[in-house]
Amino acid sequence: MVESPCPEVHFGGPDLPPRALRNLLEERVHAVPAGGTVDWVTYYFRDRALASALLEAHRRGVMVRVTLDGCPRTAHASDRVTAMLSGAGGLGRGLRTVRMLPLVTPPGKPRRPHLHEKLYCFSHPEPLALVGSFNPSGDDPEEDPAVIEEIRDQDRGHNLLVGFRAPLLVAGLLRHARWIHRTRFPGLLGGLHRANRSLVEGPSRVIFLPRPGPHPVVRLLRRLGPGARIAIAGSHIKGGGVERALVALARRGALVDVIAEHTLRRVPAAIEDTLRAAGIAFRRLVDPHGLPMHNKFVLAEEGSERWVIFGSFNWTTRSFWLNREICVISRDPTLFDAFHDRWLALKRL
Repeated sequence: MVESPCPEVHFGGPDLPPRALRNLLEERVHAVPAGGTVDWVTYYFRDRALASALLEAHRRGVMVRVTLDGCPRTAHASDRVTAMLSGAGGLGRGLRTVRMLPLVTPPGKPRRPHLHEKLYCFSHPEPLALVGSFNPSGDDPEEDPAVIEEIRDQDRGHNLLVGFRAPLLVAGLLRHARWIHRTRFPGLLGGLHRANRSLVEGPSRVIFLPRPGPHPVVRLLRRLGPGARIAIAGSHIKGGGVERALVALARRGALVDVIAEHTLRRVPAAIEDTLRAAGIAFRRLVDPHGLPMHNKFVLAEEGSERWVIFGSFNWTTRSFWLNREICVISRDPTLFDAFHDRWLALKRL
């Protein structure tokens, strides 16, 4: 039996070299030769130098496909890059912006789902698919400080990307990216499409959201009982269902430790109060320069079993049930150790 190639793990943060994740993406774009392919799906895209690298790749004969959320929370954030990629000499049909229709959810309030995935696929020098929490949402020089004040500096804040080389995972993630690029119906019903079936290779499972039934992360955590240890790095935590899932975990006797974003918009004070009252260890990671804690991962341990969970999803109602998201659940010991080391580093900050 041939073992799956080990994933590569990349973290960003104020304690690490600045702009490391966007530099990684730029290096990968430059490495793809004529005849190769680059397929990106992301939420915000404001980095004009990265956009220029994609245009240069397109001109040298790389097939470049970029899919963006057409109506993000900060609606005009990606406008400059969109204009570059869609203008004269742009990507043509290689650029797509997706606007999903608002859905009415309890208690009857319309919510617009977002294309919130972060997925970057490259054909060369070997097939690679990067997934995680990082959007190329910064720019240098920064000419719109009001936008970066709203969405925060993800180039220098806490973030992550994990690169998969396992053939089945890379092929499935690429198939998914291209389906998102061409489909007219990427929302809830689109989750039933074959391009959104879960991918499993070796110890890792990739899950595309939304999907029918209980959220896969909640379903896993419901299996854990007294003595289980759960560490959560969460940039956004809000919503009654999310709150109840975490409280229920603590009441079953699990030891839950949360490191959260410091802003009250992303993690309301009422959520903090409820989690603390349930006995959950809770800390906001405050950076002196206001850099965001945008990591989204979970470490879970029970007895000899260990899981690491990561991706684009937030601990919010919209992210759990409406958005297009990617979630990875893995028992890979190398992955677990890398995330555990990063968790310990966050605890020391």
